[in-house]
Amino acid sequence: MEKYMQFERRETLNKLLPGQMRGAIVFMLVVINTLFWMFPLFAIGILKFLIPVSAVRKMLSAGVTFVCQTWNVWNDKIFDFMIPVRWDIRGVENLDKNGSYLVLSNHQTWVDILVLEKIFLKKIPFLKFFIKKELMWIPVLGFSWWALDYPVMHRFSKHTLEKNPHLRGKDLETTQKACKKFKEMPVSVMNFVEGTRFTPEKHQRQQSPFKHLLRPKAGGTAFVLNALGDQFKTILNATIIYPHGVKNIWEYACGELDEIIVRVEQIPVTKNILGDYFNDEAFQKRFQSWLNSLWQQKNDQIGHILDQRASS
Repeated sequence: MEKYMQFERRETLNKLLPGQMRGAIVFMLVVINTLFWMFPLFAIGILKFLIPVSAVRKMLSAGVTFVCQTWNVWNDKIFDFMIPVRWDIRGVENLDKNGSYLVLSNHQTWVDILVLEKIFLKKIPFLKFFIKKELMWIPVLGFSWWALDYPVMHRFSKHTLEKNPHLRGKDLETTQKACKKFKEMPVSVMNFVEGTRFTPEKHQRQQSPFKHLLRPKAGGTAFVLNALGDQFKTILNATIIYPHGVKNIWEYACGELDEIIVRVEQIPVTKNILGDYFNDEAFQKRFQSWLNSLWQQKNDQIGHILDQRASS
């Protein structure tokens, strides 16, 4: 019944607001929503900057997070109303909005970010990415990331470490110190493990052993786990599938995406996946093996679901 209603609604919207007209309206509504919530975000953020008192900043951080979550809620309402999509989501039960999580996911399109924000909205803390310290100087965005307490990654280049061997391990130590504040607040860190969006060209160039995925990049994931591993409740291994083909954000806004499948697996954070990836060769091999095994399971799951859809 729900499937039929979604189809009817999609057909009605296609007649009233065909293609690019609908996309333009969706983008206009999202821009209006963004501009509206930008003012309270910056107002609270400026107060947070001007008042260097830990207790006050903690309260203001909660205010900034509330603003961004509300912005997300209204974006989600816009997409739900304007773009009828059949959602098949499993594995997001029994999550704790006051717990801390590392979210790992495959990556095919920027729509993935909207998908993850939707399925985890109000179920876990507001999703954040590790930001390289150099990016914090970007006007507007850098201040927003700071106000939102995005974790900052301090990494020395390979060239710098070769010239200054004594700096080995200092980058992780600095990052861990910067992340101390997360001991007093829940955090969800998002990581697209492949490091880039999947395309057939990239897949061929990498000679990836996984039919539906690019090779996972272990270094970034290991770095995040080592910096915040004792804070994470579990790892949320998200698999996003577009059974009728991948679309970009504009095509999504135009209503060209009709079904999205998401499977989420909860993986415990154990000692065997915590270690110094960049200076411990034995751990590096173990971690790569663990991540490749996880990616093989994800690849098999995608293939199984696509085969089921094709035969139904």
